[in-house]
Amino acid sequence: MEVIKTDIEGVVILRPRVFTDARGYFFESYSKRVFDEEVARVEFVQDNESCSSRGVMRGLHFQRPPFTQAKLVRCVRGAVLDVAVDIRKGSPTYGRHVAVELTEDNHLQFFVPRGFAHGFAVLSETAVFQYKCDNYYAPEADGGISILDSSLGIDWRIDAADALLSEKDTRHPLLKDFDSPFVYGEF
Repeated sequence: MEVIKTDIEGVVILRPRVFTDARGYFFESYSKRVFDEEVARVEFVQDNESCSSRGVMRGLHFQRPPFTQAKLVRCVRGAVLDVAVDIRKGSPTYGRHVAVELTEDNHLQFFVPRGFAHGFAVLSETAVFQYKCDNYYAPEADGGISILDSSLGIDWRIDAADALLSEKDTRHPLLKDFDSPFVYGEF
């Protein structure tokens, strides 16, 4: 597995070695040993999956301490633009983001550490999205910043007028109005 560093420390893209032949393909999607040695020591405890249609935007979500989550995400059907935004107070990259297109064909995975808001936009007709989390979901710890906050400079590749958002995601504050519960260096 190739670990591709990004402009924000700790946020990485993973490219598996894919073996193909006349029968199809095979790849190792996760190895705790490799992950611990090359990415971060993380104990994943919950796997989630969502299915969404073109134009759906989910995010930018996080869980407040002590229920914070790191995530390892991938798209197993279709295509999404996946984004992590640094929301750690005092971070030299606060407010900056990393975006990567995850598709069923490129098999890329994206690691989003604790202290980041996470979201994605569906670029294909449908997308099946999977993610591993290192903490259990706690609804009382839900948080978010607006996925449509233009100050973040994210090109979602979807016109905001065509975006399909949950009611909850329409109520998240802009980054400038947000008081982050995360502090750089705590995770």
